[in-house]
Amino acid sequence: MAEIVLGVGASHSTLMNTHWEQVRHRDRAERFRDSLGAARDALAAARPDVAIIVGSNHFRGFWLDLIPAFTLGVGEVIASGESGTPSGPQRTRPEVAQAVAEHLTAAGTEVAISARLQIDHGQSHAIQYLLRDLEVPVIPLVVNAFATPLPLVSRCVELGRNIADAVAALPADLRVAVIASGGLSHRLPWPSRWQDPDGEDEEFLVQAWLNGRGDWERYDGRRRTIITAARPTICPEFDEEFLAALEKGELERYGGLSTEQIEEAAGNGAQELRAWLTMAAALGFRPGRVLAYEPMPEWLTGMGVAVIDPGRAS
Repeated sequence: MAEIVLGVGASHSTLMNTHWEQVRHRDRAERFRDSLGAARDALAAARPDVAIIVGSNHFRGFWLDLIPAFTLGVGEVIASGESGTPSGPQRTRPEVAQAVAEHLTAAGTEVAISARLQIDHGQSHAIQYLLRDLEVPVIPLVVNAFATPLPLVSRCVELGRNIADAVAALPADLRVAVIASGGLSHRLPWPSRWQDPDGEDEEFLVQAWLNGRGDWERYDGRRRTIITAARPTICPEFDEEFLAALEKGELERYGGLSTEQIEEAAGNGAQELRAWLTMAAALGFRPGRVLAYEPMPEWLTGMGVAVIDPGRAS
């Protein structure tokens, strides 16, 4: 019987790749980078045969013409390669991904599937830093965290629990890691509701999100300028309470939050916490271990890394 051998949650930011030399809080940046290395070592020790990466997409593989709540990559997986992240085809296990998709749907969590899924740093940042040199095939699970209406947080918790059941039902004796990529607190300089852009920059972004299919690079220059000019909004108190709950095995209490409550407490970028809650639910909300938390205004984000080891005594 297959089993989940490790859960990992890690923040992502392409600014880590492109703006390292501009970092003023270098000690914080190095501690966060080192914690990614420690999480990578934990994954190596867990020896997974496949990794399910739960994360968002930042309008490089999904567009406003069609955005499902949940999408599982069951065939080819192609990384966009923006801002120094991995590019091109990634290692996959299509037969495992399809079996997971069928089990999820039978359990009542209807995931969309993609036989040729384009991912961006919502998953590829984890591939770059957490799966570096491990040659572990990936199954991307994209959660809509930006194009309202967003899936209920409670549905993400249900998704995680059903992932655990789907892994247990796999016929092979596979070792599976579940990785959550995204968060923690941050505010992105784009409209929280794409239906109501405010000003030229937000109107430009909405047009990019609507018309970028097959042509996202054309919009990326100005888009990056808008993002790098943004004023940081980080909520360390929220982040630290969230990570403390992870360590105590109490993240389930966040499962009732609404989209509006998350944005008010931690910014629109914190909608990516859905990925962490999906991962934690797949691990049965066991107590975990925080490897680092660093508020990084240069990267616009509260950056955290944590692991949940089901074999570790609580």
